[in-house]
Amino acid sequence: MGGKHSKMDPMDVEVPELQKQLDRDSYLKPYEREFKRRYACFLDYLERVKDESNLESFTTGYKTYGLHFNNDGSVYCLEWAPGAKQLYLTGDFNNWNRENYPYKKLEYGKWELTIPPNSDGTPVIKHLSEIKIVVESHHGERMDRISPWATYVVQPPREEGVTFKQKVWNPSDHVYQFKYPKVPKPSSLRIYECHVGIATSEYKVGSYQEFKDNMLDRILELGYNTIQIMAIMEHAYYASFGYQVTSFYAASSRFGTPEDLKELVDVAHSKGLYVMLDVVHSHASKNVLDGLNQFDSTDAGYFHSGPNGSHPLWDSRLFNYSEYEVLRFLLSNLRWYIEEYNFDGFRFDGVTSMLYHSRGAGQGFSGHYDEYFGLNVDSDALIYLMLANYMLHTFYPNCITIAEDVSGMPSSCRPVSEGGLGFDYRLGMAIPDMWIKLLKEVKDDDWNMGDIVHTLTNRRWMEKTVSYAESHDQALVGDKTVAFWLMDKEMYTHMAVSSEPSLIIDRGIALHKMIRLITNSLGGEAYLNFIGNEFGHPEWLDFPRDGNNSSYHYARRQWNLVDDESLKYKFLNNFDKSMNHLENTYGWLNDNPGYVSLKHEDDKIIAFERGGLLFVFNFHPTKSFTEYKIGLNLSGSLKIVLNSDNSEYGGHSRIDNNITYPTINGDWSGRQNHIFLYLPTRTALVFSTSN
Repeated sequence: MGGKHSKMDPMDVEVPELQKQLDRDSYLKPYEREFKRRYACFLDYLERVKDESNLESFTTGYKTYGLHFNNDGSVYCLEWAPGAKQLYLTGDFNNWNRENYPYKKLEYGKWELTIPPNSDGTPVIKHLSEIKIVVESHHGERMDRISPWATYVVQPPREEGVTFKQKVWNPSDHVYQFKYPKVPKPSSLRIYECHVGIATSEYKVGSYQEFKDNMLDRILELGYNTIQIMAIMEHAYYASFGYQVTSFYAASSRFGTPEDLKELVDVAHSKGLYVMLDVVHSHASKNVLDGLNQFDSTDAGYFHSGPNGSHPLWDSRLFNYSEYEVLRFLLSNLRWYIEEYNFDGFRFDGVTSMLYHSRGAGQGFSGHYDEYFGLNVDSDALIYLMLANYMLHTFYPNCITIAEDVSGMPSSCRPVSEGGLGFDYRLGMAIPDMWIKLLKEVKDDDWNMGDIVHTLTNRRWMEKTVSYAESHDQALVGDKTVAFWLMDKEMYTHMAVSSEPSLIIDRGIALHKMIRLITNSLGGEAYLNFIGNEFGHPEWLDFPRDGNNSSYHYARRQWNLVDDESLKYKFLNNFDKSMNHLENTYGWLNDNPGYVSLKHEDDKIIAFERGGLLFVFNFHPTKSFTEYKIGLNLSGSLKIVLNSDNSEYGGHSRIDNNITYPTINGDWSGRQNHIFLYLPTRTALVFSTSN
């Protein structure tokens, strides 16, 4: 998709605020030419869009594509199928006649059809009618397809070989009307990553209504201000966790109706929760009968043809981001979920796969800048992400976007005007990997405080990171959650408050709290937790499939465990709640990164200041310390505002929380003041100045 800007010498292209980025990181200066080349391509894409109409209409393609009901009762259909010889519409409305409603071929691979109304002015196609598009190939074959723009598809009762069915969603009554305004963009993102289907204790797929009624207040009480909902975009295979999308515009019907989802989002807003969608634009299911794959009878269309169109690891199709209609489809998809369902922001899945021709398969990233500006970078996908973020932040200033990128590409989280990709945050994916590696491979005595601090603080200046100890990735079958790595089978026998003492459980509860607090307070500018992990949900997550006899045993959350006062899960839940509410009070996530004044290898002590607070962690498995000297810049008297050793958190209450600690003037650890503390083994303490 060439244009006047990309034909220019890149050094002649003006990137409005690129100098800010080069001044911030002088090591980027040798790549100035590449930044400008990318921006030139971005401008060409943007101008081509504007040449056709304008950005507003181009990014609301759902208003014309697909099936639409006109005020006069007629039905208008528009599709893009460049490889097809002919399209027909069929369904129960015409007794499945496969020929009497042919589409008319337009320019650029588009096809349209207008169906006049009945004699009484009502539409021929009714609400919940089942329809299909018949695609005739140039070889004379006719295949049934679901429209890429379908907004409601349903899965019939489980039968061999039966796929999703497209049904028309056009209710005349019970249309949900949004009642509540959207919430402001949080300055500190405390994200509760959740999945509607598993959010029930019952052996079934949970619903939007149940999530609304049972989960929102629980999340709010825990102190999270944002929910990030997975698996909303329709996917035929439940066990794919929503990452093998078949219908991009259809909210998953396995959880309820479109109106149910609208109500869930609206009620979440009424409670002050910011609502994000886990969006999958990195690839698509290879399903043909109920997916995008081969919609126009070819292996191209929305995807690259040949090997470039297939993901080497995910067994899925890869979008052709240089194709004009693919850009319309994907950019409009983002606006659809904001305009139709009132979502606030997006977590973009699989960004690493998009950014590199290697798809990240078997590729390690050393951090050398050549890796981010060489020929392995997929420019088309990169420009798409720039366009997506530019569009979202232009039309929706309240929108937050998060990139799931393990590579750490510089400028991913800087504005497009600086030559960046435009994301607001990236996921700190090295952090959970570090914790799992420590728990699996390293004895407590050998934990390296410097390595822990380095991993938690190793992020680009002024590019925000979402820190987390574990997400859904660490909960899947074949892996273990942090709680399960810590306590394993002991969780089945020693999690009752009345159980005989267990060193394994005692260690597990103590480290679970410490890992979460240091990750939250030092690891980024936002924090994420996966549903149920706040209380140390036991076992893994496994969806019903052939390999487990279609069991829902592991595809649910056992809320009875945390709600049972006789069990120790409540202790971890209480700590998570206190941690979040403390962050809400002091806002350290919205502050500059913490200043680490101490990382003592022998004593296993880490101390740092952030958000006007002093954080001190004693990771030593056996040693407690009295009169331990800590340097700090805070002055006055300090008081404890969070103590992981409190009995309400399953601790041993070895510290009197009413004691005040006067700071003493005098340099220590590079700080102007110091303080003396009692630091019990495996304890985290947070101090604030007492006024």
